[in-house]
Amino acid sequence: MQGSGHNGRATHPADEGLSGAAPVFAPVARPSRMEAASLEIDWSQVVRQCMAGDSGAWAELVRAQHRRVYGLCYRFTGNATDAEDLTQDVFLKIYSNLTSFDLARGSLHVWITTMTRNLLVDNFRRTRNQRATSSLDDGWESAEDLKPIDRLTARGPSPHESAAQKELAKMVQDALARVSVELREAVILRDLQDLDYKEIAQVLGIPEGTVKSRISRGRAELARLLERTKREVM
Repeated sequence: MQGSGHNGRATHPADEGLSGAAPVFAPVARPSRMEAASLEIDWSQVVRQCMAGDSGAWAELVRAQHRRVYGLCYRFTGNATDAEDLTQDVFLKIYSNLTSFDLARGSLHVWITTMTRNLLVDNFRRTRNQRATSSLDDGWESAEDLKPIDRLTARGPSPHESAAQKELAKMVQDALARVSVELREAVILRDLQDLDYKEIAQVLGIPEGTVKSRISRGRAELARLLERTKREVM
């Protein structure tokens, strides 16, 4: 059972043991195991149908996974246009590698996240020398529904609240982009993609202990950057 923080939001019990590493983002609630089982799609069958040329099955797979893939691409790049292009690249890569999916080695979700992460890292390395100092003002309008700050309010925000939310979200994304890649991806996978430690270890190909360390260090660095930004604007 998930614990509850002082602000009423659900927290990951395992995260509470990471000293000084409280998540900056509100965690995404997961369905119960029974609910998940009842709603589970036989992705192995869907993949087989895709390989057999079933366009409907492919559309179902893309529809189910698009938001998560785009969210990962956007959080990693901070740019909506780049995220859209990379999302298309990811699904092209997924389609061309469907034969390599093996349910015995992990879920479709973990397999797709691994492929997305690898493509993002390759793109980061390839474009490292092409990037100027990042400006992360782009993309917030078109990626409005992806901002974690939106989950903090249940009712529709006033214009003043909306402006404040946008400003805070920009500050978070700006700080996130300044965290090192290895720490950033660990924080994104945990706090925004809601993968557990074992899944993150599979995606990154590192031990669970290293995953926990990177998440703790990444959250601490993100909090430090946000605190510095807060002091600068006050």
